[in-house]
Amino acid sequence: MAFDFLSLDDGVSSHEVRFLYFGTCLSPHALSQGAGDDDDEEPEESKAADDAEAVGTRRDELRQELKRRKREAHNYILTAARLVTPQLDKKDWAAGYKWAIEILKPDHENMASELEIDMALTHLKRREFESAIEGLKLFEKKDPEHRTMAATNLSFIYFLEQDYSQAEKYADMAYTNDRYNAKALVNKGNCLLVKGEFEMAKQFFLEAIGVEADCVEAIYNLGLVNVRMGSYAEAQQAFEKLHTVIPHNPEVIYQIANLYEQTNDLASAIKWFNILSTRVPSDPVVLARMGQIFNKQDDESQAFHYHLESYRHYPVSLDVISWLGVWYVKSELYEKAIHFFERAAQIQPSEVKWRLMVTSCYRRMHNYQKALELYESIYAEHPENVECLRYLVAICKDLGRPYENYQQKLARLDRSLQQQTMNQTGRGGQLSQQQMQQGGDQPGRGGGLGRMEGERQRAPLMAARPEPSTGPSPGKRNDLEEEDEFAGDDVGDLLA
Repeated sequence: MAFDFLSLDDGVSSHEVRFLYFGTCLSPHALSQGAGDDDDEEPEESKAADDAEAVGTRRDELRQELKRRKREAHNYILTAARLVTPQLDKKDWAAGYKWAIEILKPDHENMASELEIDMALTHLKRREFESAIEGLKLFEKKDPEHRTMAATNLSFIYFLEQDYSQAEKYADMAYTNDRYNAKALVNKGNCLLVKGEFEMAKQFFLEAIGVEADCVEAIYNLGLVNVRMGSYAEAQQAFEKLHTVIPHNPEVIYQIANLYEQTNDLASAIKWFNILSTRVPSDPVVLARMGQIFNKQDDESQAFHYHLESYRHYPVSLDVISWLGVWYVKSELYEKAIHFFERAAQIQPSEVKWRLMVTSCYRRMHNYQKALELYESIYAEHPENVECLRYLVAICKDLGRPYENYQQKLARLDRSLQQQTMNQTGRGGQLSQQQMQQGGDQPGRGGGLGRMEGERQRAPLMAARPEPSTGPSPGKRNDLEEEDEFAGDDVGDLLA
């Protein structure tokens, strides 16, 4: 499980931290706990009896026993209906619900209504949103209790579908009918949050917590809105409070760890990410984050360990592959680096920079013949790649091969690049070498490798050695060769 968390605004980020709104869908089970108590009593009589008991005038034990039995029978009937109805017709699960609703409606309309809501929520679980909305909208003109429940669930569904205007409309309807409905208050806060009204959203989440102190949705979203407002201390307090309520929830632990990293408390971040890794031991994003934090602490052995573990569980993350490839280059283990850069080239076959990095590894290993073959292959597919042409000229010179054709093409590209840069900036005059090298960022010219390879200042590959006679011989590389693409700023960022 990667921490591109399940979020109600997009259906399923990435793995950047995205907003996660816990479910704010009201189940009929909560209503059923208190439903059916006074179905057979007149409202005035029931209120008078409750008032008399409240002030201690009298306590009618028989009435209390009858209420208890009705409540128990109500729960038994509804539980039996929920268990039996989906199994009555294997081909059409809804047929069983419809049959039970028809049976209950004449004598137990309240239970029939709850079963209708339960059927709508089953449609929702099966991702049959249109049927769920149709079923819940039938309650708009029913009693306030069921209308509030239906409106809360409709707000939740529309929020899932990113129809925020409808979500807010039904959230308003739900909490207007019942100001003590914590789920409705959370839905309203979510709608305000996506509109960017953070302060108002925060007030609704706080009100929901006031109504229901352990409402995990409200506490979690309160932490998120505090993060958006930059109130990291308050966000930390909210998530740590929630951690005491649900101590094993990985999303909450992640948020705490992420906040510690954002506030640069790396030791505490590592502690919480370690706790998180015990909950989700094979999550590649968590392992990569731990590797990044250890790298910030200059603990390269631990950074390498966690990046390698992340790669083992998810071998297609380009960030992790890049980091490992550059780490092996810095450790002068070029064969290992080639493996990772080749994997990156398989993942992004249209990105030439990975193939250039593979070729650079062969160059560092002094396998110039193989490097030449690869550069020629790259040139055949990308004839306007400046970096490839530059190294082709250098290698052909060192191996005593014809290079004039590549040299002429490189000169034309340099002039074209210089003219293009002058046109873009609107300034004439002499361009610096750095400005010329930035052209490598243009599509089809090697991406960010233009700046990486530009560090060599177009020096010949073997410039520090005498002119070769038959070919290069192994020896110490010159300083300019060391300053190739792996020393560039872009690749350095991969290790940050």
